[in-house]
Amino acid sequence: MAAFRGIARELLRNPRSPSQLVFNRGVSSKLFVGGLSFYTTEKYLAEAFSQFGQVVEAKIVMDRVSDRSKGFGFVTFAAEDEAQKALEEMNGKALNGRVVFVDIAKPTRFSEGMPIARGPPEPVEAPQSTAQLDSRIQDSG
Repeated sequence: MAAFRGIARELLRNPRSPSQLVFNRGVSSKLFVGGLSFYTTEKYLAEAFSQFGQVVEAKIVMDRVSDRSKGFGFVTFAAEDEAQKALEEMNGKALNGRVVFVDIAKPTRFSEGMPIARGPPEPVEAPQSTAQLDSRIQDSG
């Protein structure tokens, strides 16, 4: 209950989305849930995990193109001990007709300095003959 009061106070002072609160709290209260049925909703996921503590957020990852579930999601608890209890109780259990895999969520890694590929690579002019290839090799060496 103390964790809830702390979150409520923080929301009143500084309104944010639940995912921003989780980022500031740490990842250990956020669980990865894999093997979900394509028909599992975020509401159902939150209800199933709420028996172990206060669920701050339940998010199912959707495919952008088909707008269908990718079969996994995340559940964030207000406290780490609640998340740990849910992990122990729900890992390997059936949820909505499927056996789910539950683990502590890993922090997202952003590759700094690594460019993101945008489209096909630039075309490279191919040599017309072996003589041209030989001259390119000699020029580069």
